[in-house]
Amino acid sequence: MSITLKLATSLDGRIATAAGESRWITGDASREQVHRLRADHDAVLVGIETALADDPELTVRLPGYGGHQPARVVLDTRQRLEPGSRLAKTARDIPTYVVATGAAEPRLSDVGVRILTVPAGPEGRPDLAAVVRRLAAEGLSGLFVEGGGQVAGGFLRAGLVDALEWFRAPILLGGEGRPAIGELGVAALAAAPHFRRVEVQALGVDLWERYARG
Repeated sequence: MSITLKLATSLDGRIATAAGESRWITGDASREQVHRLRADHDAVLVGIETALADDPELTVRLPGYGGHQPARVVLDTRQRLEPGSRLAKTARDIPTYVVATGAAEPRLSDVGVRILTVPAGPEGRPDLAAVVRRLAAEGLSGLFVEGGGQVAGGFLRAGLVDALEWFRAPILLGGEGRPAIGELGVAALAAAPHFRRVEVQALGVDLWERYARG
């Protein structure tokens, strides 16, 4: 499986203010490009905290677009996704998966959400290597990871990220802002995840930076 991590941040790598305000850090051109990138992938993945805070659709919404809609995946250990959420309410139209560590909750499966059960990792969250295997078994080969910070950090810690799509806005949020990437446990520079920049371009007032693992 190919895994791309998307980051939309301030210059100092923050995805929200200390109060949680995040709409919108990046501009219209960046958000439009994110929709194009979604269209290029089989599935879009977020963590449950992002799903609860933003109630996203995670669909491709471009003028005149009538093509493929990626599956939506939520890492949701305790199956907290609400049946009335936008994701659950459209689950019968667009494949929507909740990845949990326990048996399927009827309140979600009854509205069409597909529950995938995987083993828990050391922190009690779904083991990401197992998540990737289960999604691959569902026929999903291109995964677009959109957040939040703990999810981004988890995929990077596990060495699962093949590419970064980083949209950087010309604002600063400071140390109290919420970081785009959670803890990585890096004790030495040699152990840090390394990427090579393959492209940089301006999108309105933002920068779009593209990286490949290596």
